[in-house]
Amino acid sequence: MPRFLKRILQSKAAIRFAANAIAHYIRFVHATSRWDVRGREHPESYWNKGEPFILAFWHGRLLMIPMAWQLNQPIHMLISQHRDGELIARAMDPFGIGTVRGSAAKKGKEKGGSAALRSILKVLREKECVGFTPDGPRGPRMRASIGVVAAARLGKVPVIPLAYSVARRKVISSWDRFILPMPFNRGIFLWGPPVDLHSDPDEPIEAAARRLETEMNRLCAEADRLCGQPPIEPAALPDAVVESHA
Repeated sequence: MPRFLKRILQSKAAIRFAANAIAHYIRFVHATSRWDVRGREHPESYWNKGEPFILAFWHGRLLMIPMAWQLNQPIHMLISQHRDGELIARAMDPFGIGTVRGSAAKKGKEKGGSAALRSILKVLREKECVGFTPDGPRGPRMRASIGVVAAARLGKVPVIPLAYSVARRKVISSWDRFILPMPFNRGIFLWGPPVDLHSDPDEPIEAAARRLETEMNRLCAEADRLCGQPPIEPAALPDAVVESHA
């Protein structure tokens, strides 16, 4: 986040104003654009049965996600406790999206992660869904953390990935290559099939995370292709991780 914006968002009033502006912008872009939705049968099969799942999407494609969700279905998004997390949480309020604050990226070993993971499992036990950005809050970009796998395994629920792209956009030069869609646009929401991360107890947790990220990146590349955009590449894996997959 730019330094000047960090200073502005130290004010609660500024956060409320910015969050309202974001929510209005999301609605304006959606209302003035044509949208194609594919794969919606995947979440609908769970919505119709009243069964929970984890919704997964990359941090850089967060903005329009509320407009793909069936708003009469309860969902709680995992949001960081950082200042930008507070802004995102408030921007989600008008869409009826609840929040879980913290990070589950380290198997819940730290105090915040443990509390967040307990909250996630409570939501899932109540038959409500949880939204995850597996590369948030700080990256690496488009690389899944083990936190989403830990939540899926403990909650014994599938993960359903979601991606969107648009024909006209600004890609911000931030760590996540955040997509800012323009109004009067053409866009697509792509839902992927459920990814089972919990049925095989012998699969290493890191391998499960790589399997999820591969499917999420496939969806993003396909969404970009359908909108005539070049794909946004994930951050390079550390050498040690590359060697372990060689």
